[in-house]
Amino acid sequence: MIDLHTHSTFSDGELIPSELVRRAVVQGYTAIAITDHADYTNIEHILSCMAKVKNLEDDYDIRIFPGVEITHVPPAKMPGLVEKARKLGAEIIVVHGETSVEPVPQGTNHVAVTLDIDILAHPGFITIEDAMTAKKNGVCLEITSRNGHNRTNGHVARIAGEVGADLIVDTDSHSPYDLINDETAFKIAMGAGLDEKGARKATVDNPSKLIKRK
Repeated sequence: MIDLHTHSTFSDGELIPSELVRRAVVQGYTAIAITDHADYTNIEHILSCMAKVKNLEDDYDIRIFPGVEITHVPPAKMPGLVEKARKLGAEIIVVHGETSVEPVPQGTNHVAVTLDIDILAHPGFITIEDAMTAKKNGVCLEITSRNGHNRTNGHVARIAGEVGADLIVDTDSHSPYDLINDETAFKIAMGAGLDEKGARKATVDNPSKLIKRK
């Protein structure tokens, strides 16, 4: 299992990073990104702390990527924050997309897919145009296991399929019970309407390709 969207106590997760990593190892994870919610007020603190979690790679057979999920940031302020996140060492940058269950600023998806990010999380009713931009810029669109955000998984999968954008299955874990294994991730991909080949790409091939660039 490769899961590139999780949260710890540095935002609204329930687990400190070391326990999150340990529980991921027990679930059979081979890679995890810890991507706590960030804006201009806390990004330095999050990333300076997350840099230290990589030392757990010495103890467990897992790759750990420090990152952030840029969350509810006004679209006009997102480019500067993405640039700042990279300079501060974020290896995985997720943007909190326009999920149907939260009041994310309109235009977030449209701006996010033009930036140097890795994943547009739970992008709700993403448009064809924004999915095409995501494909052009190598941004993965997320199929999520998280309740609420997963209401539009089918729409996201369909739109991505129409334009050939890459999909990726993540958990958006906030609690120990949110972590999943490969079998469950595959079922989530299939449940979004992907065929077996597409489900394998979203759960294995695309996340593997993404972390190879890091």
